[in-house]
Amino acid sequence: MIELTEKIRDIAKKLLKDGTVDVFIGYKKGSVPMMNEPVLIRNPDEADLLYWDSNCGLNLCNYLTGRTDRIGILATGCNSRSIVTHIIENQIRRDQLYIVGIPCTGMIDHRAVNRAVGHREITDITESDITFTVTGKGFQETFNKADYLQGNCKVCRHRNPVEYDEMIGEPVEEQKGIEPYSDVKNIEKMSCDDKNAFFRRLIDKCIRCYACRNACPLCYCPTCFVDESRPQWVGKSIDPTDTMTFHLLRAFHCAGRCTDCGACERVCPMGISMRQFTRKLNRDAEELFSWQAGLSLTERPPLDTYRSDDYNDFIK
Repeated sequence: MIELTEKIRDIAKKLLKDGTVDVFIGYKKGSVPMMNEPVLIRNPDEADLLYWDSNCGLNLCNYLTGRTDRIGILATGCNSRSIVTHIIENQIRRDQLYIVGIPCTGMIDHRAVNRAVGHREITDITESDITFTVTGKGFQETFNKADYLQGNCKVCRHRNPVEYDEMIGEPVEEQKGIEPYSDVKNIEKMSCDDKNAFFRRLIDKCIRCYACRNACPLCYCPTCFVDESRPQWVGKSIDPTDTMTFHLLRAFHCAGRCTDCGACERVCPMGISMRQFTRKLNRDAEELFSWQAGLSLTERPPLDTYRSDDYNDFIK
């Protein structure tokens, strides 16, 4: 991890010094262990702030919308797919970007680690290729990284960037033999009443803070539907109906666009499994249209495509 961090810093310094980019977007070490933060670097002397390990789980594409300057950006597999989606949706131009690709073997689930240490305060974390060690007052424990990955990382099939100008390190082997939608299939087997109960339990703790929306790179509307007042689409309370309406409508806005980066779940202060709202839509897009978001700059998303010879058997 130290070697990758140094490479990122060197590349950012060079890009800023020679004027290739005006700003470089990467990560810096967080003030709290396991919670690294996005950072925008404009001066080569600031490049030493940049940092990389398996706690860089927020999607940097969230900081691209509407920019007009030249941008260097660090891109994992899901970050790069979100960048492709933004380019397709005309939120950024490809020629504005210098994409520094970095292979990813998954991000650590900080909540799972906190549970494993009995919610004792963690003051430091160090990492090797396959293990990580957390330290706190009176304890030190080492874990296998593969056992503590975020849910989206466990089923990720695109660990390498799909679009980049320069790659740091060698591509990693993609995961084979995984069932990416086993959770969706289990929910599909439920009765309608059980499904309704499942999703109501899921959002029972939601406090409507909108952290999921704010962290999502796809939520770039100038005014979100929950903030519209003419007409008002949904109430502002934590009434279960209002809360469910928010989550369902936001999920459908992500249909055919979500790269399953996991940023929504990572930032939720209540630990809600937010991806359950988008996973079914991802599966349908893949099974019905052979579509996974952000894999190609030349293909349009299925919900953004018109064909005069498209079948209409579903219309009654």
